[in-house]
Amino acid sequence: MATMMAPVEQREVLRCDHCSLVQFRTVSALCRRCHKSLEVEEPEPTPAPLSIVPPTTPSSEGLQVATAVRDLRHVRNLSQRQLAARMNVPRTYISKIENGKAMPTLSSLDRLARALQVDISTLLRDSNTRHRDETAVLMADPFLAEIAAYTSQLDALQRSIFLNHVRELAAGRRRSA
Repeated sequence: MATMMAPVEQREVLRCDHCSLVQFRTVSALCRRCHKSLEVEEPEPTPAPLSIVPPTTPSSEGLQVATAVRDLRHVRNLSQRQLAARMNVPRTYISKIENGKAMPTLSSLDRLARALQVDISTLLRDSNTRHRDETAVLMADPFLAEIAAYTSQLDALQRSIFLNHVRELAAGRRRSA
């Protein structure tokens, strides 16, 4: 794959076959720019280490704390900065949690739940269960259930106009309270 240029001070210089960047061989044998392998020959596949907990991806099922935090923050109409202030943590910590780069500790989950005004179990439910529970709570209100019956008959433009009016009414009510 990669073509060898010339050794310099005991360090090997390589050109990446994918992006053509000329660079010293890295410890990981990956290109610094495109992160593709710099190996000349295909390395033998190594068996994956045994893991008790399977790695989670954004599309995988199961616990999705990151999605729960982001969804609940949006529902509460909070910015990351506002949520961080409620928890007394840096804004970047909230960003890392929402992007799945950090998993909050149990005490952080408790503070997150209090800041978002939910039970800690809400943060630990999978997204399908969480949305189903939230919908059930909303539909228990007879007024909202009646509105839902009408909004399903609206086209996309009408629904957008209706939701904007509701948001304006809610914002006006918040300001007056």
